[in-house]
Amino acid sequence: MMREHRLLAPPQLMDELYRRKLPHWRSEGATYFVTWRLASEQSRLAPPERDLVAAAVRAFDGQRYRLAAWVVMDDHVHILLTPLGTWRLQSILHSWKSFTANQMQRAHSRAGRVWQDESFDRIVRDEDELEQKFNYILGNPWRRWPSLDGYAWVWPSD
Repeated sequence: MMREHRLLAPPQLMDELYRRKLPHWRSEGATYFVTWRLASEQSRLAPPERDLVAAAVRAFDGQRYRLAAWVVMDDHVHILLTPLGTWRLQSILHSWKSFTANQMQRAHSRAGRVWQDESFDRIVRDEDELEQKFNYILGNPWRRWPSLDGYAWVWPSD
């Protein structure tokens, strides 16, 4: 069930297009659905590594961004968030990916690049899409592992 999040794209047109290999539309005050994956040469994330990623995602909630939902799976991450103030989505993503990659290389003996270079993001356009993305994120572990009783790396979790 949805919490009290009403984090939608502002009514004005997208004000910026940030492009790498995939297009990344940006709009001040918008809510984004974001996902990224492990690099193809990496093994799946162990529970302590999922703890690390989850802690990094939560670290600046309410300061740099407002989280609506997130899940850290064994090979990818999904997040629903709204950047706050002057914080830009690409800076937030870079900090999550670079910090967690560095920590996993040092503490968990991972070699080479940890995450794929690119990430996918999409501006949430309306309440229906917000609810759909919210439910998609929260249900992700059970779609992959239907007999799962609980999952520690999903939020909100009740």
